Amino acid sequence: SFLTFLSVSVITSALTTKTRQLDKLRMENEKIRMRADLLRSVSHDIRTPLTSIIGSTSAVLDNPDLSQEDRRSLLEDVKQEAQWLIRTVENLLSITRIGSDRTELNKQLEPVEEVLAEAVQKARKRLPDIKFSVEVPAELLMVPMDPILIEQVLSNLIENAVIHGQTTTAIHLRAEKTEDGFAAFSVRDNGQGISPALLPHLFDYSIRHASPPTGDGKRNMGLGLSVCSAVVKAHGGRLTAHNHPDGAEFIFCLPMPPADPAISTDLSEEETL
Repeated sequence: SFLTFLSVSVITSALTTKTRQLDKLRMENEKIRMRADLLRSVSHDIRTPLTSIIGSTSAVLDNPDLSQEDRRSLLEDVKQEAQWLIRTVENLLSITRIGSDRTELNKQLEPVEEVLAEAVQKARKRLPDIKFSVEVPAELLMVPMDPILIEQVLSNLIENAVIHGQTTTAIHLRAEKTEDGFAAFSVRDNGQGISPALLPHLFDYSIRHASPPTGDGKRNMGLGLSVCSAVVKAHGGRLTAHNHPDGAEFIFCLPMPPADPAISTDLSEEETL
């Protein structure tokens, strides 16, 4: 019996080790495949604005008799394309950082109203025709987060609402504390909503990019949402999306710090006194 149990233990241990090795190999292969898909998609997305920049600058340089109005219009296009390239590079850097095995978030307690205000302030400069509104709790809500990455999540969701909402004219941002110990951030627009066929696979990068992109590369609902999902998951949170009667809404939740029992005790004693 002893020999039988020993043999079973050795075989079980060997099978467990083998299974772990196969799982690790499968995860590595999945990472390699996703990186290849990411590079293919980003290569197309970057090529489009670069082509536009070259075309606009060539038109300005090769046509010295262009009117001031036409020249300004071409240079505005160059500026917009360059700004989009900068945001794309920032997204690439973020998703590379999050995907690293040694990822360390610079998390600290931040007031949500300041994070929302900063994201809206930057968005207003890029999107002057969009009406923004912000709703935050009356009491100060402090949430542990990497503020730069969370601002990037908000910026990506705002830009996504404008580009893919198509008819979006107003965006409402809201933050609140949920009953299950999370801080919920909402980006709600009044656009055309999300295609029902796309909604179930919205955060699955490989499925969304199974077919080659067509048209303007910037209209791919890809890298920005991939970054949002990766950043929120790295914070231990969750990201969801749904349509409502007047458009679409993205909601991500970040875990709140546990209540300090010492503070609760002090408050109770003060109330008693």
